[in-house]
Amino acid sequence: MTATSRWRPRHDDPLMIMAMDHRDSFGKTLFGVVNDQPDAKQGAAMRSAKQLIFEGLRAAAERLTIGRAGLLVDEQYGRAVIDSVARRTSVVLAVPVEASGHEWFTLAFGDEWLEHVERIRPDYAKVLVRDNPDFDADSRRKQLSDLAVVSDGLRKIGVPMLYELLVPATPAQLGSVGGDTDRYDRDLRPALVARVIADNQIHEVRPALWKVEGFDTVEGARQVAEQAVAGGHIADLIVLGRDAPADRLDRWIDIACGVPGFVGFAIGRSIWEDPIRDYEASDRGRQAADEARARIAERYLGFVEHWRP
Repeated sequence: MTATSRWRPRHDDPLMIMAMDHRDSFGKTLFGVVNDQPDAKQGAAMRSAKQLIFEGLRAAAERLTIGRAGLLVDEQYGRAVIDSVARRTSVVLAVPVEASGHEWFTLAFGDEWLEHVERIRPDYAKVLVRDNPDFDADSRRKQLSDLAVVSDGLRKIGVPMLYELLVPATPAQLGSVGGDTDRYDRDLRPALVARVIADNQIHEVRPALWKVEGFDTVEGARQVAEQAVAGGHIADLIVLGRDAPADRLDRWIDIACGVPGFVGFAIGRSIWEDPIRDYEASDRGRQAADEARARIAERYLGFVEHWRP
C-alpha cells in the first residue's frame, strides 16, 4: 500500500486561496518603493490596493460553486483586510509570520511573533522558506531548528502551520540540465522538494498544509504527496502560483487536483498584478475600481474552474 493510498483528507472541500501577503516585492513592482521604505503616499496606496484585491475576492466568493475561498494577507499593509475577514466573512484567513525579503527564514516581529498570531487567531499561520538539500549545511540546520520552534509554538496555541516551500536550483543543479529551468522543474525539483519535506519532518516541523510549486508531471506531484504523509505525518498540499503564466498554472492545477493529498491552490500575482497596475495608472475613480475588482474576481474564478477532482 502506498503512502498516497493511506491519505485521508483534512479538508471537506477544496481550498482556493488568494495570496496577497507580498510586501517588499509589492512595493517595488507596483508602487515604485525604493529600499523597502515606502513614503506615506505609497504606504496608503498599498493598503488601498490590498483592500481592492480583497473586494475582488469577496465578489468571487459569492459565486463559488465548489470549495472555500481563502485569503493570505499580511499585517503590514493588510490589517484592515484582516479585520474584515476575521469579523465579517467566512473566507479562510492565513497570515504570514516571516519577515519579507530575507534569504533565510526570519521571523517578523522578533520575539513577539506569537503574540501577533494569538491576537489575530487566523485559520493558518504561514511561513515562507527557501531551501534545497544542496544549500549550505550549517545554514540549513539553523533554519530547520528555527522552523521547529515556530511549529511547536503554533501547535501549543492551536493554530495550524501553512508552509510555503520554494526550492530554487543551485548553479550545479541548473548546469546539470543545461541551464534549462523547465527541465529543472520537471526532472529534478520533485525529488528535491520531497527531500526538503523529509528533512523538516525529521526536525519535527509539522505543517497542516504544504504550499508547493506546481508540478509538470503526475509522477512528480505524487512523489511529493507521498512524502508529505510518510511516517504517519498528517498534511495536505496546495499549489502556489509563482507568478507563472496562466496556461502553465492551469496545467499545474489540472495535475494537482487529480493527485490525492492536493486540496487546492494559493495564487496571487497572476490574478491581481495586472489589474492593480492598470488601476494605479488610471484616474483611480469608481469606474476604474469596479473594473479592477471585476477582473480580479474573474481571474480567480478562472483558476477555480480548473479544480475538478
